[in-house]
Amino acid sequence: MTELTPEASQGQRLPQRVPPSAGGAGEASASALPQRRPAEPGSEEALPQRRPPAPADSDAALPQRRPPAQPGSDAALPQRRPPAQPGSDAALPQRRPPAQPGSEEALPRRTSAVRRVGRHRSLHRLSVASDAPALVLAVPGAGADPGAELAERVAESAAESCPGVDIRIGYLGGDADLLAELLAPEALAASAGPDGWQQPQAVVVPLLAGPHPVFDAIIGEIVSRAPQAVMLATALGPHPLLAGALHDRLSEVGLARASRARGLNIASGANGVIVVADRGPQAISDAGVTTVLLAARLAIPALPASFGDPASVSEALQRLRDAGASHPAIAPCVIGLETDPAEIIALSEMLRAPCAAPLGTHPAVAQLVAVRYGEALARISVPAR
Repeated sequence: MTELTPEASQGQRLPQRVPPSAGGAGEASASALPQRRPAEPGSEEALPQRRPPAPADSDAALPQRRPPAQPGSDAALPQRRPPAQPGSDAALPQRRPPAQPGSEEALPRRTSAVRRVGRHRSLHRLSVASDAPALVLAVPGAGADPGAELAERVAESAAESCPGVDIRIGYLGGDADLLAELLAPEALAASAGPDGWQQPQAVVVPLLAGPHPVFDAIIGEIVSRAPQAVMLATALGPHPLLAGALHDRLSEVGLARASRARGLNIASGANGVIVVADRGPQAISDAGVTTVLLAARLAIPALPASFGDPASVSEALQRLRDAGASHPAIAPCVIGLETDPAEIIALSEMLRAPCAAPLGTHPAVAQLVAVRYGEALARISVPAR
C-alpha cells in the first residue's frame, strides 16, 4: 500500500512506495507486494539456462557437412551411367524400321481409291446402284475427227468419279458411234421400275462448256426421238470448277499466277481477261457467271464475250480498257470440239492479245460430267398413280 508522509499532505512531495516490512518468510505484511524469489542454482525450481556452444572437437558439437566422397569410395553419390552399347542387353529400346508392305506387321494405309462419305464428300464422287442408267456423252463432231481422243480421255476420267457406271460416247456426226444409235432399243435394255413404270435407261450429258444453239437443238431432237426413257442433263457450265479450270489454263501459259487470288503475272503485262464462250446470248449469260468467279480468283477485271458475236468482243475489250486493262488476255470457255481452233487463233491475232488453251481434258471437265450426271439422277422419281 502507499502511505502519504506529512510533507506530501502539504502538497510538497509525491507519494513514495513503502518498502515491504521485515519479518519472517511466513509473516509478510498484508501491505507488501509479492516478490519473485530467486531460485537456487541447484534446486528443481531453477529455470533452464542456454548452454554455451561446445567446442568444435567435442562430441556435442553441431553436425558439419562432410566433404564430398571420393569417386571410388562407397559413400560416393550415384553417378549417371554412360549410355549402353547398341548390342548390349541394357541398351534402350530403339524404334524399329517400318515394316515391308507385304509383311504381316505392316500397318494398313489409306489409299486414294477410298472415297470419303458424309457432308464433306466431293460433289463429283458418286456412289450409284448397280442398275443405274448409263452415262452417254453427247460429243460434237465425228468419231473419226482428230479431237475424238479428247472425248475418250474425258470418259476415262469420269469413270473414276462414278465407278460402276456404264459410260458411252455418242457423236453427233459421222458414220460410227452416233448418239442416235446408242439410244436405240437394242443398245439399251429396258427395265421396269416399281409399279411397272419405265426407269430411264440413259442420261445424256452434252460435252459442252455452255449452251450452244446448234448442238443443243440436235441433241434435244435425238433425245426426244429415243424409244427408251432417256434424261437430258444440262451443259457443264456455269460452275466454280469451270472457273478454276480457266485459271489453270491461264497459268499454264504464264498469264496468271498458279496460286489463287494473287493477280496476274507481272512479267506478262496482262491486266484483264476476256472469257470467250462459243455461240448465242445464253452462252454469254452463262459465261458471265463463270467470269465473275474467275475475276474473284485473279483479282482483276474480266468480261464475257462470244466467238459468234464480234460486237460482244469489241464491247468487252473497250470496257476492259476503260477499267485500265491495256493488255488483256483471252480465256476460251470451250471444251475444244465445238469450236474451230482456227477461229480462236484468228481472234487472238485480231486483238493482239495472248490466248490460253481451251479446257480440253482438264480434270474439272470430267468432274463436271459426273456432277451433271448425279444431278440428273436426283431428278428421277416415281410418277404418281
